[in-house]
Amino acid sequence: MRPFNFNIQEKAQVILFSMLMCNQGNVFAQEKVASNVTSNDGNKKYNVLFIVADDLNCDMGCFDDPIVKTPNLDKLRQHAVRFNNSYCQYPFSGPSRASFLTGYTPDRTGVLDLKANFRDNLSAAVTLPELYKKNGYYTARVGKVFHANVPNDIGKPGMDDPQSWIDTYNPIGIDRTEEDKVINVTPDRPVGTALCYMATDGSDDEHTDAIGANIACTMIKKNKNKPFFIAMGFYRPHSPYVAPKKYFDLYPMDQITLPEVPEDDWANRPIYERFTDPINWGVEETKLREAKRGYYAGISFMDAQIGKLLKTLEEEGVADKTIIVFCGDNGYNLGQHGMWKKQALFEHTTRTPLIISVPGLTNDEGKSSRVVEMLDIYPTLANLCNLKNIPQDLQGKNLLPLLQNPDAAWDGAAYSVLLRTPNRFIKYMKKGERALGRTIRTERYRYTEWNDGEKGGELYDYQVDPNENDNLYNNPKYKKIQKELQEKLYKKIEK
Repeated sequence: MRPFNFNIQEKAQVILFSMLMCNQGNVFAQEKVASNVTSNDGNKKYNVLFIVADDLNCDMGCFDDPIVKTPNLDKLRQHAVRFNNSYCQYPFSGPSRASFLTGYTPDRTGVLDLKANFRDNLSAAVTLPELYKKNGYYTARVGKVFHANVPNDIGKPGMDDPQSWIDTYNPIGIDRTEEDKVINVTPDRPVGTALCYMATDGSDDEHTDAIGANIACTMIKKNKNKPFFIAMGFYRPHSPYVAPKKYFDLYPMDQITLPEVPEDDWANRPIYERFTDPINWGVEETKLREAKRGYYAGISFMDAQIGKLLKTLEEEGVADKTIIVFCGDNGYNLGQHGMWKKQALFEHTTRTPLIISVPGLTNDEGKSSRVVEMLDIYPTLANLCNLKNIPQDLQGKNLLPLLQNPDAAWDGAAYSVLLRTPNRFIKYMKKGERALGRTIRTERYRYTEWNDGEKGGELYDYQVDPNENDNLYNNPKYKKIQKELQEKLYKKIEK
C-alpha cells in the first residue's frame, strides 16, 4: 500500500489541483445498455466505485424524504436498485465497517467497539477490496472506508487495513482545521459525539470531502484503462455537521421539525436501549432543530461531491462498465424516542441506505422492500465481477436475484448486535455492567433481546406501529410470533 502522491505539498496547492481536475455540481446520466450481467466493453472486467458515507440515515430525497435534497443520488437511482430495508450488523462505525468489508458478522470479527481490529481475530481474512486486489484490480481508498475517528483522524489513515489497497489518500480541509469555530449545543460532549455544527464561508473544495472526491476523480482518470476498485469514504454527515453556508440555506428553520415522542415512550422499554441519557440530552427544541439542520446540510454537501464522481465516470467513458455501490455504515437517530445519533437497536439506527447500480442489469429505477443486510454487499460484488477465490464462509447472500427483480421472493432477515457498557454519559449502568442486545428484523417485525432476555426485550409490529411506540414483548397475543422470531434470531447468532 502506498499513499497517493501528486507531489503537492501545500494545502492550497492541493485544493487548486483538485478544483482543476473536477468541476463540481454536475449530475450523472448513465446510458442504458443491454440487460445481460456482463460488462459492455467486450471481455473487459467491471470496475467498482464503492461510496460509503458516515453516520448517514435514510432521510434523503433519494429515499423519498420530502425535505432533504439529494439530486445526484436521485439521478443514480434512476438506473439502480434502491434497497428500502437494508440493515447494518452493528449500529456503530468500526464494528459495522469491519463486518461488511470482511463479510462476517461482529460475532465472528470480534469487533464490538472502536478499539478492536478484526485482524486480531481473523488474521487471514480477505477483505472485499483485498479480494479485488488479488484478482488483479487497482484498489484505492480515499477518506474513511475502514474505521477512522471523526474528527480526530481526518487527514490520517485511522484504523485502515493497508493490505487491502494499492493507493490511499487521507484528505483534510477546513472542516477539520477550523473546527474550533463549531457551535456545540451539547458542550460537555467532544465534538465527534456532540450535537454541533458550522456553516462555513469557504467553497466546497476547501472541505475534506470535496478534496477527497476530487482526488478520487483523478484516480478514475489515471486508471480508466485497467480494472479498478476505488472506494470513496465520506466523513459527512458525521458530527460536527460542517458544510458551506449555501447548503444550510437549503433548509429554512421552519422546515426543520422533530419527531413526536409520546410522554410514556420509555415506560415499557428496556433502559439499555437508551443511548441519549437524559432524553434529548436535555437540550431545548430550537437548538436541537438547528443541529438537525446542520446534519441535513451535510447530506446535501456530500451529494454534490458524489455528482463529481458520477460525472467523471461518464466523461472518461467508463460509466457503462462500472458498478456503483452507495451505502452508509449505520443509521442515525434525529430525535426518534428522544434519541440522537446511533448505538441503539431501533429502526432509525440500524436501517442503512443501500443503492446498487450495475450496467447492463439495473437499467431502470428499482425499489426493493426485501430485507437485506450490509453483509450481502461482499458476495454480491464478488460474484457480479466473477472474482476468483471468493471466501466460501461469507455470511451474506448474493443479491443478484433482487437486482434482476426487486420484488423476487426472498427469505431475508437482518441481524444486528450492540454491546452497551457504562461510561460517563450513560449513568444508569453500574461499573462493569454489560448489556448485549441482539435483534432480528423481518419485513414486518423486529424482535430484540438484551442479555438473552434477562435484561428485557422488545417486539415491534411495523405494519401497525411504524414508530415503535408499542413494545409487544411477552404480549400473550404475540406469543407464537415471538417464539418464531426468537428461533430466527438464535439461528443468526454466531456460536
